[in-house]
Amino acid sequence: MTLRFLTLRLLHAVFVMLAATLVVFFLIRLTGDPAALLAPPSSTQEDIDLLRHQLGLDRPLFTQYVEYVDGLLHFDLGESIRFRRPASELILERLPATAELTIASVVLALLLSVPLGILSATREGSMIDALARTFALLGQSVPVYWSGIVGILIFSVILRWLPVSGRTGFASIILPSATIALYMTAGLTRLIRSSMLEVLGQQYIKTAIAKGITRRAVIVGHAFRNALLPVSTVMGLQVGTLLSGAVITETVFAWPGIGQLSTQAVFARDFPLVQAIVFVTSFVLVIINLMVDVAYLYIDPRIRYV
Repeated sequence: MTLRFLTLRLLHAVFVMLAATLVVFFLIRLTGDPAALLAPPSSTQEDIDLLRHQLGLDRPLFTQYVEYVDGLLHFDLGESIRFRRPASELILERLPATAELTIASVVLALLLSVPLGILSATREGSMIDALARTFALLGQSVPVYWSGIVGILIFSVILRWLPVSGRTGFASIILPSATIALYMTAGLTRLIRSSMLEVLGQQYIKTAIAKGITRRAVIVGHAFRNALLPVSTVMGLQVGTLLSGAVITETVFAWPGIGQLSTQAVFARDFPLVQAIVFVTSFVLVIINLMVDVAYLYIDPRIRYV
């Protein structure tokens, strides 16, 4: 990997984050006036105008944006209007819960999708292949919120095996992580299957088998490794999205992560907190994508960045 490539990617990352902050800064101000939402019902227009002035929302938008970017350059993400605390503190408090949910979901999804995808590809047309494809189709067709609610109904309400919501221990993470993993497993299984089928049809795979290399060694050492490129790309995007906050899942299970915090910020029209979450989200996605690009070199040494 050349220094030129890293420099270009870093410049691209700066542009992406700047564009994200610019878009969310102006779009969120179209949702309404937070001063009117925060003011008591008995407030007069003068009271609302005074609150708007105290929050700095009566200044020109361009001035507000310049001050916001200047704050970012000084590692200041702003102060939450609703919680009256620095946005960075709120995000750091919720980040461990989101990271915990992300790791559990990804590990579970990989443990299920990798063997399912490989078995489906190596036994094309068999009963295992038909079951894996059916599972993948159903898994991607069912909305995440629906599978989460059904899981709560069965395992929490009827059987009373698992907590309904919250983050109270190991048992509380099983349902939300399984809900996310179910959707991820369906997509990854289909992707691994199609990638494996494409690789297994290549001439070098047939040559390796003709040389007497065991089928297991060919599948694991040759076919699966070369099928990892598209899988790693999708995994990078999904991990970045989960670390940015699984909004629906965290809301359904009242999981105290970034996703739930972003929902609260949007409904409260908490401009500074929404902007901070978007900035952190953009940063996480950019870093994950850069890590995926680096991983390409180890997955397939033939790849070279010029």
